[in-house]
Amino acid sequence: MTDDSRPLAVFDLDGTLADTAHRQRYLERRPRDWDAFFAAAPHDPPLAQGVDLARRSARDCEVVYLTGRPERCRADTEAWLARQGLPTGRIWMRRNDDRRPARRTKLEILRNLARKREVRMLVDDDELVCDEAVRAGFTVVRADWAHTSETLKEAQEKEGRT
Repeated sequence: MTDDSRPLAVFDLDGTLADTAHRQRYLERRPRDWDAFFAAAPHDPPLAQGVDLARRSARDCEVVYLTGRPERCRADTEAWLARQGLPTGRIWMRRNDDRRPARRTKLEILRNLARKREVRMLVDDDELVCDEAVRAGFTVVRADWAHTSETLKEAQEKEGRT
């Protein structure tokens, strides 16, 4: 159950809470193997800094998740979050057919959230998402504790897949 008076702490998943390094190889192929990339997500190791921040944030905020993962990954994502002992919270995912850049989809959702609730912070590793969120007036914590390949960054921006 949520407490609508608590501010929101909004967390990205890939590269923020989940280490995607082991599955980035699927994006280095041509064509990129998105099905394999997402199928490997349940095996992501947790990123300790992100997980710790989410747990600490839950003391004062309602923790929610905003990811570029497609909706078809919901069950795996919910199970992964539970296995890591992360706070239970709503998950916003991209429609399976949505290929817009994350900086657009995530900002749209953040703005909608901010109409009803205080968004205390966004925690994300995508530089373009972070830059857009700062320009829109949101407080951003840049998740710089994981290495994201240039291939993944390019795929996120040009193919709108995560």
